[in-house]
Amino acid sequence: MTLSPNALRAAADSDVGALTVAPPSPQRLSALVAALSQGLVERDEPARLLLLAALAGEHLLIVGPPGTAKSELARRLHRVVGGRWFERLLTRFTVPEEVFGPMSLAALDEGRYERDIAGYLPDASVAFLDEVFRANSAILNALLALLNERVFDQGAQRIRTPLVALVGAANEIPEDETLRAFLDRFLVRCFVDPVSDAGFAALLEAGGRTASDEPANAAHLSIDELAAARRAGQGVRVPASIVATLGALRAALRGMGVGVSDRRWVRAVSLLRVAAATAGRAEVGLDDLLLLKFVLPEHVDQVAPVESWLLAQLGADAPLDPARARRIVEAFEKQIEIERTATELAFDDSGKLAIVQKLGGADPDAMSGAAPRMSAFSRRRLYGATHVRARIAQIDQALSRFGAFADDAQAHRRQVSQRLAAHPWLAPAFVSQVSAVLDSNAAAVAVLRNRLRAIRDAFAGLPLAGEDDGMAPAPVPVDA
Repeated sequence: MTLSPNALRAAADSDVGALTVAPPSPQRLSALVAALSQGLVERDEPARLLLLAALAGEHLLIVGPPGTAKSELARRLHRVVGGRWFERLLTRFTVPEEVFGPMSLAALDEGRYERDIAGYLPDASVAFLDEVFRANSAILNALLALLNERVFDQGAQRIRTPLVALVGAANEIPEDETLRAFLDRFLVRCFVDPVSDAGFAALLEAGGRTASDEPANAAHLSIDELAAARRAGQGVRVPASIVATLGALRAALRGMGVGVSDRRWVRAVSLLRVAAATAGRAEVGLDDLLLLKFVLPEHVDQVAPVESWLLAQLGADAPLDPARARRIVEAFEKQIEIERTATELAFDDSGKLAIVQKLGGADPDAMSGAAPRMSAFSRRRLYGATHVRARIAQIDQALSRFGAFADDAQAHRRQVSQRLAAHPWLAPAFVSQVSAVLDSNAAAVAVLRNRLRAIRDAFAGLPLAGEDDGMAPAPVPVDA
């Protein structure tokens, strides 16, 4: 079943179909992803992003060198969605007539300034613009409204277009500031590389197939399913914890020098809502935030820092994440260093800062006004048994938390891996990467646990006073 441009244009004006049709199930999504990526090596991730962008009503930019299947992916999306297809390679010499259609002579005879848009971009459901940033300003300015609002100025009137998704392609992101507004219209950005050495043999094998090797009946999306997915996304809740995480991410991005417009943040959350809805969930979760590595970075060198930050958040719902564990250990390390190097010059036996009351057994009231010699104050501070026991007890509590993490780390890893494996928008290769990060987190906490045990031994080895004053110190302030 293919969709006519009229049907797509009608759906752009009404979501009535979504009231009676459910969004595509995870099983249908799997079939659609398979249809998009079949025969393409290492292109599962952009295939998933293309489909998600179409469901969310967003556009996708694929950045990579020539010959990396950018146009083929867009054509396959058209086969899934149906309707009219439009494709054009843009250059600085491309004129608006090549993209939006020639002027209508019949309309000019009647005094109207209109274009014959049939077969051109304003009539397409899926479009592919190669070297999209090379277009001149006349084309780019007209594209802004078409991409953002799905409208096109046809003479004196503004008409709705049936555009489901536009796929733009470029070899690199331009540095020209005048193109920033146009770049911002592509919510999803996917950076692709040539096939890796590991996939090279599969690439050569796939290249020997003919068109007849491809499935004749690929899965299709109905117009009602597209509308239903977007409507379902509107009903997805964004918990306060996710809003707080997004706020922390916004601050982190500023530190990385990554600029994100307010419009992009709002649309990004809408995309996350559709992702959660089509995954069968009623609220956005931490798993969905991983998709933001395809939304927020503007350049390829920004992807890795954003991805690392997002991956770290998956450990935040574990019993103890490495960053928190490190702060705990460092707090105790700082305290033991203070107490091991403390002398009677700074402390008395009760642990309080004070003037030394005795010097070599002499009564301070009988001392002369002469200043005491500094060497008399240089002996190590002695601690009461109550002080040492209190320090060890607090460390034992922390070690108990570390132990709970070690016991639960593998279970947590399995739980997260199962969640991610069932996520329709995360590629299996990325899920494996997440598992590796969680394993690394567990190993890091194990090292920190050993450091904490060494600190416990150091507190146990503090020099004891002859008499216990019974005073316990204030607990070491650690990150809870």
